[in-house]
Amino acid sequence: MARWKIKNVGMKGVAMAVPENVVKTSDFDFFSQEEAEVFDNTVGIRRRHIAPDNMCASDMCQAAAEKLLEELGWERDSIDVLLFESVTGDYRTPPTSCILQDRLALSENCFCMDIPMGCCGCMYAITVAGNLLTTGNVKRALLLIGDTALRMGSMKDKSRVPLFGDCGTAIALEYDEAANDIVVDFHTYGKGYEALMTPHGGFRHPATPESFEYEDFGNGIVRAPIHTLINGMNVFSFAISRPPKSVEKFLADYNINRDTDIDYFLIHQANKMIVDRIVKKLKLPQEKVPYNLEEFGNLGGASIPSLMVTITIWRDDFINVFFWLGFKLGNYVVKNEINDNTGFDKDIMSNGD
Repeated sequence: MARWKIKNVGMKGVAMAVPENVVKTSDFDFFSQEEAEVFDNTVGIRRRHIAPDNMCASDMCQAAAEKLLEELGWERDSIDVLLFESVTGDYRTPPTSCILQDRLALSENCFCMDIPMGCCGCMYAITVAGNLLTTGNVKRALLLIGDTALRMGSMKDKSRVPLFGDCGTAIALEYDEAANDIVVDFHTYGKGYEALMTPHGGFRHPATPESFEYEDFGNGIVRAPIHTLINGMNVFSFAISRPPKSVEKFLADYNINRDTDIDYFLIHQANKMIVDRIVKKLKLPQEKVPYNLEEFGNLGGASIPSLMVTITIWRDDFINVFFWLGFKLGNYVVKNEINDNTGFDKDIMSNGD
């Protein structure tokens, strides 16, 4: 069973950066005004921050990291671990984490690693870093989580374009013997991979001229094999069935009372219909489930850290967080150790940055 109890690791701060360019649903030319209103009211994503072509996920993550390091007062050579979680790295090689080590002027003794795990990537980053820190051999970790997911798909794909926004986040973890345990629980559903994939451009199907030939699938879905696709019905069906069962088992196994032991459930902000259905199935109190998808859309792996920043929720209490999308889902519980003077900040990046 992929389950860990990580000791001696405290979360010390979170920051995020988003592009200044905001796109409303009604700005998309493939939507009529009536269609845009229906989308806003059902999917719940009214606005999203979109990066210009010269801005990468690493740029936003770097901005978030710079802000967080300043807020925490951490010396750059004190960072032992740097993880970059993204499916939109700067290059196929080298790993973007290595590039960010140089751009952030971190020590050459820093452990660097890329983790391309999509919407549940934040949890993977916390688990990897947490297990590196737990023995005390290394003391501080910086987790950079972000994506420019919109540009992975076809701008003619009505089923995908309005869902995503761009964002970069930074999380600071530190070895702390007084910290409460972080409990993590993973599940993987690999057989459903075709519901969310980029068919061409990898080594299974390298890019060819045919990879860029558009096909009209009807209902406003026009894309080429080089673009990321989403089978909305399959993803929706998975999202409202398996994650609630996983959460129920997790709560039962650890004897956690959802009404008294947990202050907030941070649910990946895929869309309002999915989050609402999960809340209903788990019978969660609405006041314990914050949303920010109306302003930012689906931010992939940055979804959960962005919730931490945009919603003022941090107290010395339990927070249950679970991440999921497509074939991966998980849960973790963390008791907050963050003081009022540490970093929970949002930066707006200009298009020239």
